[in-house]
Amino acid sequence: MNAQGTPPPGGPANPYATGHEVALDQGHVAGTGGVPDRFENPGLPPHVYRAADVDKKSAKRAERQVVALFLVSVISSFAFLAIYFTLPQNKYVFIPFFGHLNIQHTLFGLCLGLSLLGIGLGAVHWAKTLMPDTESIEERHSLASSPQTRRELVETLHEGAADAQIKRRPLIKMAGGAALGLFAIPPLVQVVGALGPLGKTGQLRETFWQPGMRLMRDPENTPIRASDLSLGSVMHVLPEHINEPLEKLPEKYAPKGGPYHNDQELHILDRKAKAAVLVMRLKEEDFKVAKVREWGYQGIVAYNKICTHAGCPVGLYEQQTHHLLCPCHQSTFDVTMDCEVIFGPAKRPLPQLKITVDDEGYLIAEQGFTVPVGPSHWTKY
Repeated sequence: MNAQGTPPPGGPANPYATGHEVALDQGHVAGTGGVPDRFENPGLPPHVYRAADVDKKSAKRAERQVVALFLVSVISSFAFLAIYFTLPQNKYVFIPFFGHLNIQHTLFGLCLGLSLLGIGLGAVHWAKTLMPDTESIEERHSLASSPQTRRELVETLHEGAADAQIKRRPLIKMAGGAALGLFAIPPLVQVVGALGPLGKTGQLRETFWQPGMRLMRDPENTPIRASDLSLGSVMHVLPEHINEPLEKLPEKYAPKGGPYHNDQELHILDRKAKAAVLVMRLKEEDFKVAKVREWGYQGIVAYNKICTHAGCPVGLYEQQTHHLLCPCHQSTFDVTMDCEVIFGPAKRPLPQLKITVDDEGYLIAEQGFTVPVGPSHWTKY
């Protein structure tokens, strides 16, 4: 075709060239040269009614299906609570391709997933089958709404609630409300129960330390005499028997329902993560708090080395100032003041381990930690 719109010899005629008539589609208005000048609004397509719109049995069946999905969420939420209060916290099972899985935590995930899935599928099915799906057009208008428009909005919302059949179908309203309300309870119970004032803080409060356990050098795993610590020295220690499986522990040290499980590698890691302790020797007259002196032995004191801010290992000891420093966020603890926080974001002192010596002169724990170790939780001290 050339620049004037003339078709090549034998070619089809150009319908948009000047002087040609154009057959326009319905809704098009011809302009200059036959090109459409504008397009008329074709309007909405005919509304297609759903089965639930015209058949009461279909609507009732859809209602029962929505209620059933919401009930799946309700049951899953109750199952979460039952698992939380009945199953032990640290039982593991080995599953191929996944390794060792905590049974309680795995069931938590399944229950929360089913609870959320029931809410989502129920809401979608409700919207697809029972809520109104009539197409509507809203003309653009100025952003400032008049009082009358606002009143109309309220009326529209009430009409929408009526169209959604909330009042006509109370079962859906009750089941959906129960599903949404109960879904919030399991996460709340998990957080408040594990870390808050409900008292289920075994995984934070219980460590491997028990009365009579010797303090062992790490990683040599050898016992320590009081004479081995010179003035100003610091040593990283772990409890006696820390590397032994549960079945080989002496009867007096076997945990009584503590946060341990039967897999050797995992329970040893669990022990070490919470039982690591720093031992230091100071002059007894340097201590400014009587409790520190009483819980130590001849100036030797032991403190848990997990920072109470975010759980980082506190490993820097300033000999001249007797300060322990966390390298992550610079929380600083004063050993002479029962490891009181003197700088940084930590909110409570490092827990002290009460120590003494046995008949052979080796340092031992007189008792376990009396407060939870690690990052602070909501209990006040």
